[in-house]
Amino acid sequence: MQEKVNRKIKPPESFRPFAPLVLNEHIFEYFEIDRESPCMLPVAQVAAKNRNKPTEGQQRLTGLEKLKVARSELPAVTHVDFSARIQSVDAGANSDYHRLIAAFYRKYSCAVVINTSFNVRGEPIVCSSQDAYRCFMRTDMDYLVMGNYLLDKSKQKALASDVDWRREFELD
Repeated sequence: MQEKVNRKIKPPESFRPFAPLVLNEHIFEYFEIDRESPCMLPVAQVAAKNRNKPTEGQQRLTGLEKLKVARSELPAVTHVDFSARIQSVDAGANSDYHRLIAAFYRKYSCAVVINTSFNVRGEPIVCSSQDAYRCFMRTDMDYLVMGNYLLDKSKQKALASDVDWRREFELD
């Protein structure tokens, strides 16, 4: 999933894992942390029971090849040292987002989703519905959820006049 998101939305940042967004009531099942984390500030280890034991061959890998190894049951959010920068979601503080992740949990038995800033490289973070729609249309995202609406890219008209952000901003 990390590779897919990087390919469709945030190239070329394949070295950077995403942050986990987890339901408060499940945070201790997935991470070795002693408190909730509503602001994505603490870094904690992925719980030992969720880690994958690397093979001898995987232990010898270096550089970008090492990053391709699934280190846990949450590979897109697990750093090479088995840590993650966690954000937890409380039903009282963010009921809509909590309900969305809870629905994902009910369907897939996983209370963790990928969390990343909503922007593309070189552009500021999305701050309005217009920013969100423009970012959605300029990338290869498949769907966009805004409030009670689910937008399917295949059902949207192309933007009338637009720029290709991949050419607009110089990449490292």
